Amino acid sequence: MTDEISFDDFLKVDIRVGRVTRAEPFPEARKPAIKMWIDFGGDIGERKTSAQVTAHYTPESLLGRQVMGVVNFPPRQIGPFMSEVLVLGLPDADGEIVLLRPDQDVPDGGRMH
Repeated sequence: MTDEISFDDFLKVDIRVGRVTRAEPFPEARKPAIKMWIDFGGDIGERKTSAQVTAHYTPESLLGRQVMGVVNFPPRQIGPFMSEVLVLGLPDADGEIVLLRPDQDVPDGGRMH
């Protein structure tokens, strides 16, 4: 277990649901990755990111999929690509990332409670 945080600390992390609108291979990345553009709806709009999720996903399989992401981290340069959001996932038995998503379709931009 990691260090305990307060509920106020947790509230500072803005985790939203968004829908992948575009995805493409990221051959310039050091490890195999996919670039994604994710629509978080109204106030946030579209943000881009890259993720090392090629074991379970292709760019085509990500289109239209809802994913969870942290939208209030500062942008981060990943090689020639600027990542603006951190998509969330969990490792499978082999350590490969499986993306988190709601088990029902929900409005894009909804904040995790």
